[in-house]
Amino acid sequence: MLSVDYQCILTALADRHRLHRGPLTCQEVAKMFGLDTVPSKVEALRSKARRLVAREWLAERQPGRLTLAQSMSGPGGGS
Repeated sequence: MLSVDYQCILTALADRHRLHRGPLTCQEVAKMFGLDTVPSKVEALRSKARRLVAREWLAERQPGRLTLAQSMSGPGGGS
């Protein structure tokens, strides 16, 4: 079971995928969550996102641009 922060990140990117929109940056995710886009807040999100990339729940196909991993968005995946 993922913590609330990780679940929110995955939900935001799953919604983005469902609406056929492109990847997001951590700064854009921070804005979506209503956080100040100061470096400390954005870096905290980036750290969590990197953990999700390492676990193959998210993908970073372009530097700094996050999307759901294929395993989460493909047939039988998370959306």
